[in-house]
Amino acid sequence: MPIKVWDYLKEYELEKEEIDQALTKVFRSGRLILGESVRNFEQELAAFNGRKFGIGVNSGTDALFLALKALGLGPGDEVITVANTAVPTVAAIVSTGATPRFVDIDPRTYLMDTGLLEKAVTPKTRCLLPVHLFGQCVDMDAVGKVARQRGLKVLEDCAQALGATFRGKRAGSMSDIAAHSFYPTKILGAYGDGGMIITDDEALDRKARRLRLYGMETTYYSLEHGYNSRLDEVQAEILRRKLAHVLAYIQRRRALAQRYEDLLRDTPLVLPKTGTHNEHVFYVYVVRHPQRDKIIAELGRREIVVNISYPWPIHTMSGYGFLGGKDGDLPHTEAAAKEIFSLPMYPTLTDDEQDRVSSALHEILASLS
Repeated sequence: MPIKVWDYLKEYELEKEEIDQALTKVFRSGRLILGESVRNFEQELAAFNGRKFGIGVNSGTDALFLALKALGLGPGDEVITVANTAVPTVAAIVSTGATPRFVDIDPRTYLMDTGLLEKAVTPKTRCLLPVHLFGQCVDMDAVGKVARQRGLKVLEDCAQALGATFRGKRAGSMSDIAAHSFYPTKILGAYGDGGMIITDDEALDRKARRLRLYGMETTYYSLEHGYNSRLDEVQAEILRRKLAHVLAYIQRRRALAQRYEDLLRDTPLVLPKTGTHNEHVFYVYVVRHPQRDKIIAELGRREIVVNISYPWPIHTMSGYGFLGGKDGDLPHTEAAAKEIFSLPMYPTLTDDEQDRVSSALHEILASLS
C-alpha cells in the first residue's frame, strides 16, 4: 500500500464516534454560526495556550490578516518576517496594505535568525512576525527584546506549532497577539478550514471580534469596515473533541521523530535539530540532502510520498516580485529550499510504515554514494 506524507482516514476511523457526536450536537442545536460550540472552543484553546481570549475565524490566513488589522497595520507600515514560510504569512501582510521585509534563517533550525532583526528594523517597521516553523518556536526572548527596544508589536504565526514550547511557554503565548491554523494537516486539524486569534489584550480581542463580523458588535450596525471570517459551529465542535487528544497526538509525533532519529542517524541525511529551550511537536519531519530530487523520485517509485515545505522562497516568487526580492538576498533560505524535504509524519503512521520509509531511504542513499 502507498504511504502518504499525511493521512486522516485512519484517525477518522479511530475517532468516528466522537466526530459523529459532534455533528449531531451541532445539527440539533438550532445554531450553526457563532454559537455555543465556537464560544466554548475559543475559551478552551485560549486556556490551552495560557491566554485570556480566543477569536475563531475561518482560516489561519484570516487569523494572521485580522490580527494584523487589529494591531492597526496598513499602507506605509513594514512587517519583518521570513521567506521560508507558507504563502499565507506574506499574503496576510500584503492584504493589509503593509509591506513584508524578510530576514534570513538559521541554517540549523530553519527558523528566523533573530540576530538579524535589529539591523532589519527601519523607521517604517511596526511589527515583527516570527513563524514557528515545522513544529518549534523561534527564540522569543530575542524577538521580544528587539520589540521592546524599538517599540514594535509582535504577532506569532503558530500555524505549524500548536503545543510547542519555548522556555516552557506555549507557542502563541509570547506576543501581543498570535494566529493558529486548523487546516486539516495541522497538529490540531479540522475537517475543513479554520483558524483562531489568541491574545491577552482585551482591546485587541474586541477589535478582532468586530473585524471578523463586518465591524459589528451588535447586529446590522458596523462600527468600522470589517470582514466575514467566522469559524463555523461544526468545525468548532469537532475541534473541541480533538483538542482533548492533542497532547496524545504530540506524544506520538515525538515518538515517531525519535524513531526516525534512531533509524536514520547513520545516513548522510541532515536530520532535524531542536533549538535551545525548545520542545518540538514535529508538525513535519524535515530532512536535508543535496540530491533531494533524486531521492524523492526514487521514493515515489516505491509508493512513498514526501513533501517539500517549501520549494520556493516567497521573495523569489513572481507573485511577490513587486517587493523587489531576488535570488541571493537570503542565502540560507535559498540553499535550504533546494535540499529539504519532509518525511511522512502523522499520529496514525505505524511503526511498520516508518520502517518501510527508513529501509527505502537506506537503499536509495546507498545507491547515490
